[in-house]
Amino acid sequence: MKVMLERKRHKVNHKRIRRISRKIGIEAIHPKPKLTKQFSEHRKYPYLLRDLSIDRPDHLWCSDITYIRMKYGFVYLVAIMDWFSRYVLSFEVSTTLDKEFCIKALKIALSSSKPEIFNSDQEVQFTNDEFIACLKEKEIWISMDGRGRAHDNIFIERLWRTVKYEEVYLNEYETVKEAVSWFGWHFYFYNNERPHQTLEYKTPCEIYQNSHIKQILFILRIDLKLKMSTLLMLLFCLYNG
Repeated sequence: MKVMLERKRHKVNHKRIRRISRKIGIEAIHPKPKLTKQFSEHRKYPYLLRDLSIDRPDHLWCSDITYIRMKYGFVYLVAIMDWFSRYVLSFEVSTTLDKEFCIKALKIALSSSKPEIFNSDQEVQFTNDEFIACLKEKEIWISMDGRGRAHDNIFIERLWRTVKYEEVYLNEYETVKEAVSWFGWHFYFYNNERPHQTLEYKTPCEIYQNSHIKQILFILRIDLKLKMSTLLMLLFCLYNG
């Protein structure tokens, strides 16, 4: 919060923020039901992230589902996130735990890029044949958390914590449409404006997009060097031919 206020040219320190937060009653809230439902006939894939160094965008994507309470009823929220940059690539909302909203979120994310590895838990929404086929079609390695091991997908668990503490618990959504609208706003804010301490106070968008730009420039430089070397070789052959 201190970094965000400083970006907006407010002179504050962490002690003042803490003091004001206590004064107006801002504090953490804690709660959550279990959603994991497995289907024994679906294939389970091994966990591939142990001792793996994730050092670039699109090296690894992760996904999970969480429960969101509303004023009247509840919805389920799925998100797909780039592990390295914490950039949220897509999200979808459903009133039931069907597979369609997870498949839709995956297809939206894959429409702009693809990871080398995709990690999720063993919920039926991620182990069904159609979801797995989308990943295999793109030749993506599939990784799944161990049963009952929430920390295997720790970064998306932290995302849910942020979404709930900074958005859900502060609002009462009366309709699904209203909830979707607020989630869209929050993920835009999370990606583009909210600095992360673990990202050296940069935003997920700054890390994800800047790394892609660097990759494109690197490829262009290599391509230019190849074209120049080919041209020089051709001129050499013509001169000596």
